[in-house]
Amino acid sequence: MATEQSPSRATPPSATDDRPGGPLAGLRVIELAGLGPGPFCAMVLADLGAEVVRLERVGMPAADVGAVDRRQVLTRGRQAIGVDLKDRRGTELVLRMVDRGDVLVEGYRPGVLERIGLGPTVCLERNPRLVYGRITGYGREGPLAAEAGHDINYISIAGALAPIGRRGEAPVPPLNLVADFGGGGMLLAMGILAALYERARSNLGQVVDAAMVDGAALLTTMFHEIRGLSLWHDERGTNSMDTGAHYYNVYETSDGQFLSVGAMEDRFYRSFMKGLGFPEDGIPSKDDQSQWESLKRRVAEIFRTRTRDEWLETFTGTDACVTPVLSLGEAPTHPHNRDRATFVDVGGMLEPAPAPRFSRTPPPTPSPPPGPGIHAPEMLLRWGLTQPEIDELAQDRVID
Repeated sequence: MATEQSPSRATPPSATDDRPGGPLAGLRVIELAGLGPGPFCAMVLADLGAEVVRLERVGMPAADVGAVDRRQVLTRGRQAIGVDLKDRRGTELVLRMVDRGDVLVEGYRPGVLERIGLGPTVCLERNPRLVYGRITGYGREGPLAAEAGHDINYISIAGALAPIGRRGEAPVPPLNLVADFGGGGMLLAMGILAALYERARSNLGQVVDAAMVDGAALLTTMFHEIRGLSLWHDERGTNSMDTGAHYYNVYETSDGQFLSVGAMEDRFYRSFMKGLGFPEDGIPSKDDQSQWESLKRRVAEIFRTRTRDEWLETFTGTDACVTPVLSLGEAPTHPHNRDRATFVDVGGMLEPAPAPRFSRTPPPTPSPPPGPGIHAPEMLLRWGLTQPEIDELAQDRVID
C-alpha cells in the first residue's frame, strides 16, 4: 500500500455536506477504541459536530438481526471500522489517517502505542498539526504510572473519595463519575479544544496528557480552599456539604422515595424550615453545628410523615431548594427535563442530549452507535484511501 507523505487538510463541510453540523463541524478525530473516559471524550467531540472515526479490533462478532440491543451509548455519533494494529499495514493505515486528521484520542496504558509505532513522536512527525490526546489513570510518570486501576483507585489517591459519605461510615464511591468522566474524559476534551485554539496561532499540534488522578484532584480545588480557611473538617460527614448539616442532605419520605435538600443560603434555609412547619420565630440557627445532628433527626422524622409528591407540592415555588431524587429511569420524564429536551431519542433509546447549547451552531441529535461488529470501511474514502486499497485490506482481514 502506497504511503501518502503530504497531509491534506480537512475542509469545513459545505451547506450540502452530509456530515454533522455543530460548532466542531469539519474537525476530524481518530479514536482508538477503549473503555470509559476515552470513548466519553470522543462522544463529546462527536456530539458537538466533529467527524469521529472509531478504530476497533478486527473480528468483532456482529449483532444478529433482532438480537438484544447491546449498543454502547458512549459510541454514538460516529462510524467504526475494525483495524488489525498487530499488522504493519494496519498501523500504516492509522498513520495515513493521521496525515489527514486533526485529533487522535487514545486511552492505552503507557508505552503500548509507542511499541507498535503509533506513539505521539511518530504521529506528530507525520502531521505536525495533530493534537494527540491521551488519557491514563495515574499519568505517564510517577511510581504508580504502570499500575492498573479504576475510578475508585484514582479518586482515593486524589483525596476525592475520603470526604464522601456519612459520619462514622465508610466512604461512598460516587459511581465512576469523578475520575473516569468528570476528571478524565471531560477534562481531556477540554484540553484538546485548548490545544486546537493554540494551534490556530502556532500552526502546531501537541500532546494533551490527561491523567484521571490529576483531574479528580482538580475537581476538589474548592474544598482545599475551604479547608485552608479552617472551615472544613477532615472527619467525614461533619461539614456543610457532606451530609453533616440538616439543610444539605437527603431524606426519605413516607412512600420510600427520597428528596434532596440544598438550602444553604439564609433565605432559602428559612423557606425550607417554614415549609417543614417551623414558625418564623422558631427557626433554629443554621450555623450552630452543635445542633446539626439533632436537627437532622428531627427533619428526617418530619419528612417521613408525607409522600414525596406531597412534599414537592408544599415546596414548589418557594425557593427552598428541595427536589426529588430521581432514578435513571425517572429523570427523562421529569417535566423540566422534558421541556428542555435534556434527554433525546437516539435510535429508539432515551439518552442525555449533547451539551452545552449553542445559539448559532446547535449540534444535531446524535446518530445511534454502530452495533457490535457493524463497521463502515467505505468511509475511508473520505480519509484518502482508494477503493482498491480498501478492498485489498478487507480481503486480507487487516480491516473489517
